Amino acid sequence: MSDAAAISRVTRRRMGVLTFVVFATGAASLVMADLIWGMPLQGWNGVLLALFTVLFALISFGASQAVFGFLARRGGRDPCRLACSLSPAEERDTALAPTAIILPIFNEEVRRVYAGLRSIYRSVERTGQIDHFDFFVLSDSTDPNKWIEEEVEWVELSRELEARGRLFYRKRRMSLNKKAGNVADFCRRWGRRYRYMVVLDADSFMAGATLVKMVRLMERNAGVGIIQTAPTLVRGETLFARVLQFGMRLYGPVFLAGLNYWQQGEGNYWGHNAIIRLAPFIEHCALPKLPGHEPIGGKILSHDFVEAALLRRAGWAVWLLPDVGGSYEEGPPTLIDAAKRDRRWCQGNLQHGWLVFARGLPTISRIHFLLGIFAYAASLIWLSSLALGSVLAIGFERTGLSWVPTPGFATTLGVPPGVQSAALFGVTLLFLFGPKALAIADLFLEPGGAARFGGPGRVLAGALLESLFSVLLAPILMLFHAKFVVATVLGRGVRWVTQRRAGGDRIDWRELIRVHLGQTLVGLGWAAVLAVAAPRLLPWMLPVLAGMILAIPFSACSSRASLGRWTRARGLFCTPEELRPPPELEEVEGAVADAPAAAAPLSRRAEDEGLVRAVVDPYVNAIHLCLLRTRSGRTGGIRQYFAERRERLLREGTAALPPREKLALLSDAESMNWLHRELWRRPPRSLAADWRHALQQVPKLAAA
Repeated sequence: MSDAAAISRVTRRRMGVLTFVVFATGAASLVMADLIWGMPLQGWNGVLLALFTVLFALISFGASQAVFGFLARRGGRDPCRLACSLSPAEERDTALAPTAIILPIFNEEVRRVYAGLRSIYRSVERTGQIDHFDFFVLSDSTDPNKWIEEEVEWVELSRELEARGRLFYRKRRMSLNKKAGNVADFCRRWGRRYRYMVVLDADSFMAGATLVKMVRLMERNAGVGIIQTAPTLVRGETLFARVLQFGMRLYGPVFLAGLNYWQQGEGNYWGHNAIIRLAPFIEHCALPKLPGHEPIGGKILSHDFVEAALLRRAGWAVWLLPDVGGSYEEGPPTLIDAAKRDRRWCQGNLQHGWLVFARGLPTISRIHFLLGIFAYAASLIWLSSLALGSVLAIGFERTGLSWVPTPGFATTLGVPPGVQSAALFGVTLLFLFGPKALAIADLFLEPGGAARFGGPGRVLAGALLESLFSVLLAPILMLFHAKFVVATVLGRGVRWVTQRRAGGDRIDWRELIRVHLGQTLVGLGWAAVLAVAAPRLLPWMLPVLAGMILAIPFSACSSRASLGRWTRARGLFCTPEELRPPPELEEVEGAVADAPAAAAPLSRRAEDEGLVRAVVDPYVNAIHLCLLRTRSGRTGGIRQYFAERRERLLREGTAALPPREKLALLSDAESMNWLHRELWRRPPRSLAADWRHALQQVPKLAAA
């Protein structure tokens, strides 16, 4: 297809989506405007109409993804997909290029990280193309225990896989600019050696066949800079995680097809489970520093959207690959963990406000930025519209004024206001829940589609329960997101913390009450005010207020793994990956389940286990020293600093030094070598009790 024809095709598709959104929003807004025409308390009707219009535009845009995605999937499949650019014959004949698979980590569960890496490596081996791939674990961990465990596990995995020279580990000395800085550091050091880079998250993994196909698609399409896969959520244990992964797996294909329908080669990058062409990425994707200070300014937190926009500005295509499986990730186990993740994403997305009007960016990239901003700002708009509507209703009750004192246009046609309100409410529900119905219809139209989820009955039951779950969840997220937006605008930034990946049945009630008590009080207070001042509005507000009032029990129940297991045993919220696990997922599950018990601790202080093990254990000490870089040209003052700290560490024990000084010693090759040598050379009576205890555990360690 010629460039002109391709541009014409994309333009027609985007105009179709735009027409859908404009027509739906315009029609609903006109009905709303007619309904509140002549409303008392003049001046507020315009504000209410503006809020409604923005919210309905966002709702209709979401619905358009499902409508056009359904049509694309059911209309003989959309031929304008990147996967169609590579025929089976071409796929067999397309050679691969050197590709780096990078795994940036930060204080993660080490055995889970390496279980995923092992699964990926074995899967690529089975394709027979392992010689074209190298693997990098890029650590920014600040926890000494995690750091040492990462190094030991890397050596053990390299030996197990016979991957010496193909599996690499690097710990950055200074963790600058978070994950984006870690990836940039890799690009500076090793990027010129590879044509492509596959970026993963600590909780994500991919099938070898998918990785090979992505490389071949890049080779076939020389103008593509990024191919973003659509990761499937897996390994959900808690009720919250299982409902989340069921909903995304059930509704995702239609929405992803709709996204690809209008984005085409101007898609977005989601930060992981994507392949990147390294040369243009290195040349064009250096992140700018935003005006002002964090959280709105300064260093960019959500780098992925920006990198996609910079590649598009340089003329490189960014494609979504919605119809190729073999891409997996794990979701947050609880509502609180999801909120913590959203807090970071909210700050990162709001930063993109600086870039909406940046020079030279494509229009679609600006739209991506705006959609990311409204993903969180919409909650503040929704909350404002509900609050304003409640205030107006209370005002009407107190004054005795009628909602529609003068006839509107529909009234002159014989349509009473009550019918207008009901129709508007029904259309809103249709646009909210209709896309889910389309996704279910799409599944049922696919041969054997429902059977992959356990059968039609379980699909419908799961969809119904997921919808009820979403109704309770939505107002809680609304309050969370509105709070995050306000906090970010007021200058309250977010810290870079380790994400919790696994759930259980143990509930931290103190955290639960601290996080959700405000939401509960808002719901109770709002309901009490309406019950007294505007009782006719209360039934309409109950679906929203119920989620707020029940926030604490809802969050507590949904965070339980036992309820997740209960639903799975009854076939509810099951996904194809649960019922027929792919080999890569089975390998991860097996590695996590069969992980050997942790070695007996050498330190009496759990937080110092990594440091003590690196000093006492000759094997661990040797690994650690090999991975440290020797510093040259140090002044006498610096040498004296380290000499005093390591002497004090041996004589007074690990509690004698603050964490930053222990981390400094752990990072210094000369000090670690000296500590290990002196510990084994000195008489035990000259050592602190911590070290004598550790030395006594060594025979047990050797026996194990």
